[in-house]
Amino acid sequence: METATHASIPTMQAPQHFTPPFPPLALVTKPNLTTGETAYYLNRAAQTLRGWACLENGPIRPIRIGGLLAWNTATVKALAGVTV
Repeated sequence: METATHASIPTMQAPQHFTPPFPPLALVTKPNLTTGETAYYLNRAAQTLRGWACLENGPIRPIRIGGLLAWNTATVKALAGVTV
């Protein structure tokens, strides 16, 4: 006669310390941000920002550097309401 085995119950683990992917926007000093950084700081999807760039209908517009989008840090800070 076979005995039934019980599925293992996941054990509780201590919460992992969350490290944000980018520094706080107030501490950023470089002149331009990548699309990923800008999306993070504005809490939008990167594709949304690409749409703004393509349709030229968003609250901010990027510059193009070698085919890449660059978003002005000061403008992103102003839009996010970050004071320096």
